[in-house]
Amino acid sequence: MERIPLGIQRMDSIVNGGAPRGTVVLLSGESGAGAREFMYTSALINGLAAGDSELHDLYYGDLAADATLPEEIHYVSFTAGESQFRWEVSQTIDEEIVEAGLDAVAFHDLSAHFFHESPIPRDWYAERTASVTDLRSRTDREELLSAFGDLMSDHGPGNLVVIDSLTDLISTTGEEVSWSDVNYVVKGLQKAAHSWDGLILAHVNHETISAERLGQLVDAVNGTMRFEWESGGSTRARTLVIKQFRGVLSQLEDEDIVRFETEIDDAGFDISDVRKIR
Repeated sequence: MERIPLGIQRMDSIVNGGAPRGTVVLLSGESGAGAREFMYTSALINGLAAGDSELHDLYYGDLAADATLPEEIHYVSFTAGESQFRWEVSQTIDEEIVEAGLDAVAFHDLSAHFFHESPIPRDWYAERTASVTDLRSRTDREELLSAFGDLMSDHGPGNLVVIDSLTDLISTTGEEVSWSDVNYVVKGLQKAAHSWDGLILAHVNHETISAERLGQLVDAVNGTMRFEWESGGSTRARTLVIKQFRGVLSQLEDEDIVRFETEIDDAGFDISDVRKIR
């Protein structure tokens, strides 16, 4: 089974190289527990392979036999601009990885669609140019979900696409976007991804939605990684549990792995310890 690297070397080595092509993975995280850093690391380490092979060898190493790099890497944000994204990534990951890795990452800013119907001033999310006036006066504006769907159709096939974040889509549920719309989008992505033969990573903060709705999202994707804070004595640790993942979870079960302890270092998200059933 051909795989696309997740970009976290220790994890990829356990699961034969990464995530199976044609899958959608939900990154379900508590605030600050590592899900966002996982997205950054996955995009940049895969980008590093194209941007600077020597640095990729240094920080990641050789690909597994079943792993092949995505044709392209795309990062989609509903609320952030590219400069904000670059700043946030640079606060987490070493500068040399950021500079080389981001050269191969195409950033897509959907904030104009996201904020257009909101009451906030246009210059909060758009530059003070004629385009702001155009946005204000357009009557044929593509709706947010339509713009997102077109973007995914154009860039999903064969590629790694990181979606930041489904939480933003969910926050817009109301008159224009319903919960069923969000659910349809995720189910549709899962169906389309099978033929696209790429890998889609979609983030959601599970603290912001009900258990029932989270369960619907989990059922709609191929795999779910849950990022949590765990307390033990006087310390707190970031942990990662793979809740379900076709083509991956069985390998972890064979190794008796139940939970990963994780850390954030200069190279981004990493696995610091592997817990096994004793």
